[in-house]
Amino acid sequence: MNTATAMTRKDAIHFIAQLRGFIGTTQLQAIGHVCYSEEKQFMFEKLAELTGIIANMPKPYETDGQGNQAMVFLHYFIGNCDWWIIEKDIGDEQQQAFGCANLGYGSELGYISIAEIIAAGAELDLYWTPKPLSQC
Repeated sequence: MNTATAMTRKDAIHFIAQLRGFIGTTQLQAIGHVCYSEEKQFMFEKLAELTGIIANMPKPYETDGQGNQAMVFLHYFIGNCDWWIIEKDIGDEQQQAFGCANLGYGSELGYISIAEIIAAGAELDLYWTPKPLSQC
């Protein structure tokens, strides 16, 4: 998508449909409201950026052996809990991801259910910039 041209709500609806497995209903509703505000172009571009990041994320085991140099593509948070996502499932329907979780007691690598963290009220950090795990 060329961001030099103004994106439309139709573009935003397309991006939101692709992001449904990664963003909770409440956060999607808030994003939807912004798509009707004067900040809509910013949000349209942010949705396009997130869609591209998710589409190009590594699949299971593609970062095996990279350790702390593996790139973290998504960040979820709620309270003092954080989840950093490195890999996503291959299928169309997001089931689980691989990453690092910190529930306030130290961090641990492993498989993470994005659906479960969204159901617990965690939000996707819309301002996250992909970076190596060592910087998280």
